[in-house]
Amino acid sequence: MKRIYLSPPHLSGLEARFLQEALESGWVAPLGPQVEAFEREFAEVVGAKHALALSSGTAAIHLALILAGVGPGDEVAVSTLTFAASAFPILYLGARPIFIDSEAVSWNMDSDLLGEFLEARAKRGRLPKAVVLVHLYGQSANLDPILALCQEYGVALVEDAAEALGATYRGRSPGTFGLTGVFSFNGNKIITTSGGGMLVSDDPALIARARKLAAQAREPVPWYEHREVGYNYRLSNLLAAVGRAQLRVLRDRVEARRRVFRRYVEGLGDLPGISFQPEAPWGKHSRWLSVILVDPEAFGHSPEQIRQALEQEGIESRPVWKPLHLQPVFQGAEVVGGRVAENLFAQGLCLPSGSALEPEDQDRVVEALRRLAR
Repeated sequence: MKRIYLSPPHLSGLEARFLQEALESGWVAPLGPQVEAFEREFAEVVGAKHALALSSGTAAIHLALILAGVGPGDEVAVSTLTFAASAFPILYLGARPIFIDSEAVSWNMDSDLLGEFLEARAKRGRLPKAVVLVHLYGQSANLDPILALCQEYGVALVEDAAEALGATYRGRSPGTFGLTGVFSFNGNKIITTSGGGMLVSDDPALIARARKLAAQAREPVPWYEHREVGYNYRLSNLLAAVGRAQLRVLRDRVEARRRVFRRYVEGLGDLPGISFQPEAPWGKHSRWLSVILVDPEAFGHSPEQIRQALEQEGIESRPVWKPLHLQPVFQGAEVVGGRVAENLFAQGLCLPSGSALEPEDQDRVVEALRRLAR
């Protein structure tokens, strides 16, 4: 039986043409006309003034924190319900993550808890250097109150929109409100370059600074001279060509994933103990992943039992992100709240959500769950 994957790459059919152009030009290095065009076109799509193509979303977060002035001993507030890559760059810089719990409407950072944390730190006279706000599973966080808090306390806002390309917040793309925004083109994302990321900002000086750091911080002189530590973070011209082809079908990919989500609601919504990640009233959810919550007592099986049963039928599913404050690598880190994220982890399960998911394959997923319910 054919295996059904969680979120596999979905090619547009245009990739070969763009790659051929890149090969014929002779540009295969981490610079070139495809990179420049990808940056320009991506910035236009999300509504940012400037963009920098990078080797990964993690690299983009790392550079964003450097631009925010984060250094050894500093504190950085970060969403706890997310992938570890949202917080690892904090450790790269010798800083300390402070994990902020989710709210129930969007499952993203709770602005009330962030406000309490910032107020308490202000009274101590030691505010964090930055807030890393994650837009989870394709849904924007509630940006207005969080942006207002960051402005009030003078704290840099870095938006991790790695999972939220194609989503909106009050008509705008998440990732374009803060000091910088970060996107990912990993193989499981809505569009992919097989691996890559993008850093965006409306400040040209910030992007110019990041561009230098991403190219080993080489000084603009004929010989190789370096006055600071740099990084090898630029995106290949070949991968940028793939990204340009993918970018042209972004809207179609989002609509396809939203259709997948609607079919799950139609096929599973009547089952006892099954509910879905809601769509917050402030924007459009891209439904990068379709996520259900399971009440084991009402449904009769736990999310882990469901995952194992689906795996036996060749269907990949995945638990909701384990909160970072529960991860061994972050043991001892401070957390503000935590119960909401812990409950979402205990009850959540991500179902196959790829934009190329065939209706008959999705029917297999639905029927497998319905058999478990019976």
